[in-house]
Amino acid sequence: MKKRKLGLALSLVLAAGTLLGACGNSENDDKESSNGKNKDNFTVAMVTDTGGVDDESFNQSAWKGIQEFGKDNGLEKGKDGYNYLQSKSDADYAKNLNTLVREDYQLIYGIGFLLAEAVGEVADQRPDSNFAIVDTVVDKKNVASINFKEQQGSFLVGVIAGLQTKTNKVGFIGGVESELIKKFEVGFKAGVLSVNPDAKVEVKYAGDFNKADIGKSTAGSMYSSGIDIIYHAAGGTGKGVFTEAVEQKQKDPKREIYVIGVDSDQAKLGAVPGTDENITLTSMLKRVDVAVKDLSEKAKEGKFPGGKVIEYGIEENGVGISDTKDNVTEESLKAVDEWTEKIKSGEFVVPGTDEEFEKLGL
Repeated sequence: MKKRKLGLALSLVLAAGTLLGACGNSENDDKESSNGKNKDNFTVAMVTDTGGVDDESFNQSAWKGIQEFGKDNGLEKGKDGYNYLQSKSDADYAKNLNTLVREDYQLIYGIGFLLAEAVGEVADQRPDSNFAIVDTVVDKKNVASINFKEQQGSFLVGVIAGLQTKTNKVGFIGGVESELIKKFEVGFKAGVLSVNPDAKVEVKYAGDFNKADIGKSTAGSMYSSGIDIIYHAAGGTGKGVFTEAVEQKQKDPKREIYVIGVDSDQAKLGAVPGTDENITLTSMLKRVDVAVKDLSEKAKEGKFPGGKVIEYGIEENGVGISDTKDNVTEESLKAVDEWTEKIKSGEFVVPGTDEEFEKLGL
């Protein structure tokens, strides 16, 4: 009888231990996913296009924004915080997005319009995951679309080019001709001609965002024709524009030729080795970092704008000119300030399409 009671008591103790263990595991499961992630963290990641995370352009700017979000929220790089995956080809887009979904990131960015199709497909396959796309619109309930008024920032650097060209010949080199890059081209032309109606703007498209050799040869042809300032919106192809300008400056130090960078401050690409010279006139900033950080904060607060288009312009500090202005004259800076106020007030609307440009009658 005593043995039977002792056995019953032991069984009750073991059962209680099992229940307590189960309760403890339940609490841990509330805080950790199957891969050990702390769910108290709002995790963010991004997939680059083929330009890579160090493209000195919008991929790098986006990564900067995610890093700043991580720092502000006490996160570290990795599955518990923030991360990125680089794409070497178009085939990597969907694969990388799915990898980040499986790693349970709560917000996943596709950086660049080239990822639009992949983001749309994966968003349909993963309706419980939240995505964001930069530079285009993906009309899905679980996708937020980030766009910019690139024509506004391009107009401002066009004002600088129009005022500072000595030959009245300036150039624009785009990557792939598209609705997006047209905004850069048209805004730039409008800026140049608004302050210098005698100027000529030559436009060329490389057909690729990652062909520095094409950028270099195109720039060489332009400079040979008498163009003295080139604005590029060509991603990695634009690095070749800088290379050509630096080499020409080395051959003829007295020649005044410049490049206007894009998306981020590209001044370091314009440094002329062995001298204090820099052929960067300025850069048009497209603050992808500001937009990515802003949207990440909104999502963290439970305000993810799925299915909506968010546009960043001058008023939102989404576009502008870089802090590097060593080669920009006081006259040009004053003009930039004046035109900025006109744009902000609505007195002047910068065109973003050929049709809008034609209406200006420049």
